[in-house]
Amino acid sequence: MSELITAALVDLDLSAETKYDAARSLAERMVAGGRVSDLDGFLADVAAREVQMPTGLDGGIGIPHCRSEHVTAPTLAFGRSDRGIDFGAADGPADLIFLIAAPAGADDDHLTILSALARRLMDPAFTSALRAERAPAAAAALIRGEEVGPAGSTSDASPSENAAADGRAADSAAPTDEPFRIVAVTSCPTGIAHTYMAAESLAAAARAEGVVLDVETQGSAGFERLDPGLIDAADAVIWAHDVEVREKARFDGKPVVDTGVKAGINRPAALIAEAKRQAERGATSTVTGGSAQQDDGVTTGGDRAHFGIRLRTYLMSGVSYMVPFVAAGGLLIALSFAIGGYEIASAKSVADHFVWGEADSWAALLNQIGTAAFAFLVPVLAGYIAYGMADRPALVPGFVGGAIALTINAGFLGGLAAGLLAGAVVMAIQRVKVHPTLRGIMPVLVIPLIASVVVGFLMFIVVGKPIASLQRALTDGLNGLSGSNAIILGIVLGLMMCFDMGGPLNKVAYAFAVGGLADPTPGSLKVMAAVMAAGMVPPLAMALATTVRGRLFTKTERENGRAAWVLGASFISEGAIPFAAADPLRVIPSVMAGGAVTGALSMAFGCTLRAPHGGIFVVPLIGDPFLYLLAVAAGTAVATALVVLLKGVRKTVGAPAPAIEESQISVAA
Repeated sequence: MSELITAALVDLDLSAETKYDAARSLAERMVAGGRVSDLDGFLADVAAREVQMPTGLDGGIGIPHCRSEHVTAPTLAFGRSDRGIDFGAADGPADLIFLIAAPAGADDDHLTILSALARRLMDPAFTSALRAERAPAAAAALIRGEEVGPAGSTSDASPSENAAADGRAADSAAPTDEPFRIVAVTSCPTGIAHTYMAAESLAAAARAEGVVLDVETQGSAGFERLDPGLIDAADAVIWAHDVEVREKARFDGKPVVDTGVKAGINRPAALIAEAKRQAERGATSTVTGGSAQQDDGVTTGGDRAHFGIRLRTYLMSGVSYMVPFVAAGGLLIALSFAIGGYEIASAKSVADHFVWGEADSWAALLNQIGTAAFAFLVPVLAGYIAYGMADRPALVPGFVGGAIALTINAGFLGGLAAGLLAGAVVMAIQRVKVHPTLRGIMPVLVIPLIASVVVGFLMFIVVGKPIASLQRALTDGLNGLSGSNAIILGIVLGLMMCFDMGGPLNKVAYAFAVGGLADPTPGSLKVMAAVMAAGMVPPLAMALATTVRGRLFTKTERENGRAAWVLGASFISEGAIPFAAADPLRVIPSVMAGGAVTGALSMAFGCTLRAPHGGIFVVPLIGDPFLYLLAVAAGTAVATALVVLLKGVRKTVGAPAPAIEESQISVAA
């Protein structure tokens, strides 16, 4: 196993002024060491992670991190800043910056080491030693855990083992009274850093309070379940998580404090105090797929329980699992059309007729494989919406409901409804208290059985037909769109695609478009064309702007611009995120205007598209390709002109050039 950090990956005089500059400076060391293959691609992944949640922690620590296909080996780079860099922590800038790079398929051994480092960052002795160290080689050795002392004592044990040991030490320190016992679960979206920092922070606070604490870390280094005996003996439960806690039913009947992972890092004592208050009141919880509902009617977790936020999370869960089916199936179908023409869709089954040397046979094969993949769109959407709501027990009723939606021709809307119904039904069943002897068979037998019957009844008898009628009306409406109505829809879709560039609104517009491809009509093909055209505009516009008015952008942004040409041409809207993050008030309105123009023109020209992705590489499959490219070019020109104008006005009204350079540092170049 190669060393995670070496002296060459340490910068004790980091001169960066922004977090984006800091990430770039440290990432360049990784590239020089052969640890990262594509600087721009890696920094784009770092930026995407930063958008999910700021990576600054109290105590002067910044931990930008991500998984990326551009990382060749798990790597750490460390920088120390004298002036401090803002990473979004509540207590101010960070002077210790760790850039953590994990390959998309990192092995457990490396991830265990990364998680151990994350825990050590919560040790004041460790961070003080890093602040005092003067030699890069010695700092790298300290981070690797080669120094003897309290800071290195955790590197040989897993985070959950250390947290549990800390709690048991507190138990032995107070033999005269029965200690208060808490079990906790920590998790974060990436599962590399915050998960383990929260575990360590809670363990430290528990020691100070004389509380016995056992922590289950549901992170990338593994998922080791808490012993059922520890859960039974616990007086309260703390969930510090930003992804759904797995197997929640284990904690049913306990007082549960449900909050985000950062609260576990920054406010552990307050969470422990809240857990004690819940237990003193005699509160218990009925654990459901979404949150822990206390028997006094209080749902902990603050904004986590907000219905709108959770609904968006559920829907995005379904869409994220559906997209790979869309990409694989749609591109296979598109390729089959390119080889055999549109009539290939009516070819005989290749199981009965296949000629090795015949192009049409290969086209038919691709078409039928793609069609098979597309047949899963609605069931997968419904199944994983339900999964996001109520975990694994909801998968079966979700998939069943999605399949029924196809049977009754309720389509994409039916899949949405089936997923939400399945999740809600399972959550309702989970609220029912059952005898402990039945708990083992509930998630694998009882819940899927009952929920499937209920969802099937609702979809076939109650809501299915109205939804199918609505789906037909929507389809007829799309097919009948012309003139101003089509243009208005194109404008709306264009605005949605360009507002958050890969975020929730972008995904909603994209999901709406690909849902129509499951049963293509002239109207749905126009929608798909408008959506892809508008999604290409943001990166293309930024690429063009950095080319024609490079002096308005930093050196880093100009480098970003070169990569944005390829990203935009490939329909990867996220290529504009670095520019939007650095200067949102100028970039986002500009690209939205360009996207609206492109969407409107695409609909007005009547362009169609049968592929769900591909950018300029699927131009042969576009109806009226010349007009389509004209629409993309027009929107790109509008967005470019606006962003150049707005940046130029800013410069001429008195802002000094250095300030522009500082404020427009790119997230991912």
